[in-house]
Amino acid sequence: MAASSGLLLLLLLSWLAMASQSPPGCKIRITSKGLELVKQEGLRFVEQELQNITVSDLHGKDGQFHYNISQVKVVDLQLAFSDLHFQPQQHLVFNINNASISLRFRRQLLYWFFYDIGSVNASADGVHIHTVLQLSKDQAGRLKISNVTCNASIAKMHAGFSGTLRKVYEFLGTFVVTGMRFLLSQQICPSLEHASLVLLNSLLDTVPVRNYVDEHIGIDYSLLRDPIVSTDTLDLDFKGMFFHRAREDEELENHAVEPVIKETERMVYVAFSEYFFDSAMHSYFQAGVLTIELQGEKVPKDLEVLLRATFFGTIFMLSPAVDAPLRLVLQVSAPPRCVIKPSGTSVSVSAFLNISLVPPDRPVVQLSSMAVETKLSAKVFLQGKALRVQLDLRRFRIYSKQSALESLALFSLQTPLKTLLQLTIMPIINERTKKGVQIPLPEGMDFTREVVTNHAGFLTVGADLHFSKGLREVIEKYRPVPTAPGPTSSQPEPSTDPPQL
Repeated sequence: MAASSGLLLLLLLSWLAMASQSPPGCKIRITSKGLELVKQEGLRFVEQELQNITVSDLHGKDGQFHYNISQVKVVDLQLAFSDLHFQPQQHLVFNINNASISLRFRRQLLYWFFYDIGSVNASADGVHIHTVLQLSKDQAGRLKISNVTCNASIAKMHAGFSGTLRKVYEFLGTFVVTGMRFLLSQQICPSLEHASLVLLNSLLDTVPVRNYVDEHIGIDYSLLRDPIVSTDTLDLDFKGMFFHRAREDEELENHAVEPVIKETERMVYVAFSEYFFDSAMHSYFQAGVLTIELQGEKVPKDLEVLLRATFFGTIFMLSPAVDAPLRLVLQVSAPPRCVIKPSGTSVSVSAFLNISLVPPDRPVVQLSSMAVETKLSAKVFLQGKALRVQLDLRRFRIYSKQSALESLALFSLQTPLKTLLQLTIMPIINERTKKGVQIPLPEGMDFTREVVTNHAGFLTVGADLHFSKGLREVIEKYRPVPTAPGPTSSQPEPSTDPPQL
């Protein structure tokens, strides 16, 4: 019994190991060039956070010297020497060297019978801050900063006293300066830790993880594993799977080639495997929306005349409702399949075309049911953060499911039906794909100068990054609302962004 239980546990662990290694449908690589842009925006954010440092009041005495320091404010920062770089295996390192922080505070000094109040300007020089951010995947599959290690030091601090007792203050003010230096250095790291674990994580919360695309399907952008960090790159593996909203828990097994990104010239690269597109088409097929119906006046007049004058003319004459309106129903019979090659991307579609007469107040008269095989060329491009696909009809073939004779008779309809698809059906399909699907990037960050490259089994989009909104603007929008005292709590305003699950 124990042996069988051990074997079962071993099989379960093996299955879990295999499941955790499932290939990604979507992969994102951020390069050192992209990190440089993030550093520039992040440095502005760090400056704003350090300017909001709160230093406790300082008071004490030494002999007959009594002092009280209050209302400490940061008035200026000089962070000229900074560096943000990758550190394997899961870290970002942010260094600030030889920075200076200018302060202003209110003084109350008593020395024997002399009492003095006023403001003091002080400066902290040789400020060094070393911060390490650990990146990981949380339980929801979202990228998060899971831990922060911070060290801060101040080489020297100077306070400029003025007034009749300036020389006395400069001598006794050593106590004040030493205390201020200690308090300030103790406040730097807690401020940066809060900025990382709370504020920057609220920014990462804007990345769509499991999101509805439209009323029919959604997409799962959850991370499959922790990020992989090298000295030059940060790689993120996403599931990249679409799902039918009525069957959200159903998984489509991924047998596609895993995307491999080798380039580092651009700021960011996004790769999509055939599985990414196949799961979208499979989900739409499950939703039953891959059907287009044309009836009456919507049927192109030239095609109707051709149908009535050719092989179908004989069938029309056999029907008691010859003058009834025509109805054409094009219905996909199996989930379309995507093939990505270095030469381009194509989509194979199998469908049925049913042609019927629809006499008023009488049963529908089916004239023919044809099998349709098409191959569409797909142009994939990125606009903003939306991945879009433009489809064009490349090959088209129809044949009868009833007989070879009817298939031969249908040969004359190949060209007009292909024209019908190009002029009538393809615009409808492309209108549906026009919206596209969002790429998993934080709000306020967009792509520019996109270049699409096809490979065997996947394609990559290389681009540069652009901040359309500052970090502070996005963080303030999504800053966690503090809980109000009492039985009720404050609720954030409803978001206008796409609903996330």
